[in-house]
Amino acid sequence: MSFIGQAGLWIIVSTKAKSQNSSLTITLVRAGFESRSKYLFGKVSIQIKLVEGDSAGTVTAFYMSSDGPNHNEFDFEFLGNTTGEPYIVQTNIYVNGVGNREQRLNLWFDPTTEFHTYSILWSKRSVVFMVDETPIRVQKNLEEKGIPFAKDQAMGVYSSIWNADDWATQGGLVKTDWSHAPFVASYKEFQIDACEIPTTTDLSKCNGDQKFWWDEPTVSELSLHQNHQLIWVRANHMIYDYCFDATRFPVTPLECQHHRHL
Repeated sequence: MSFIGQAGLWIIVSTKAKSQNSSLTITLVRAGFESRSKYLFGKVSIQIKLVEGDSAGTVTAFYMSSDGPNHNEFDFEFLGNTTGEPYIVQTNIYVNGVGNREQRLNLWFDPTTEFHTYSILWSKRSVVFMVDETPIRVQKNLEEKGIPFAKDQAMGVYSSIWNADDWATQGGLVKTDWSHAPFVASYKEFQIDACEIPTTTDLSKCNGDQKFWWDEPTVSELSLHQNHQLIWVRANHMIYDYCFDATRFPVTPLECQHHRHL
């Protein structure tokens, strides 16, 4: 599914956007696009080439979200940095309006020189974040342990770029250097293979007894190879995991006690 026909572009303040040959370029201050429909389970992917050079203070995001204060949300947030420093990707999950479940890792490649694919695979069993098909985070459905799971709110698909220099780079210590503007992120190959719902209140089409390809155990569970990839990412590239942040969470969050990989 090409995003040119299936996504709406929104622009705020003074920013520029350009669409050509099934690709899209958007430029800070704040701009983005979103899917025209909402979905319950499936896979969404996009190829992004991130802001080159000194991108400190900027955030480029790709995410799924439902509406309202008790919303569900799955986030990729790419935190800009000064020239020569690695790009940080932050993932976050909100369930019923509760977030603060951040993990951060350094990417193992330069994401500004060419396009790379970022994906979210969402099923009744789990949510998997992937970079070039390598899993970097898994959130399993642990409702039997009393842990809420995102399964009953349809979500739109979004991407945006904005100035967030109050927190994005080194906790806000490094501010956006506007002399390096414009800050440009490029996108292509926006793919949605998911269950589209007719209205946000009628989920029966996607949440009933019908089985979809993402419900197959071979898809909704990581393979042995994927498990090894996830372990490698966490061991070599993860720099922050909320599960081990005793300052923010004096009591370890319940899901962290049950997950081997989060």
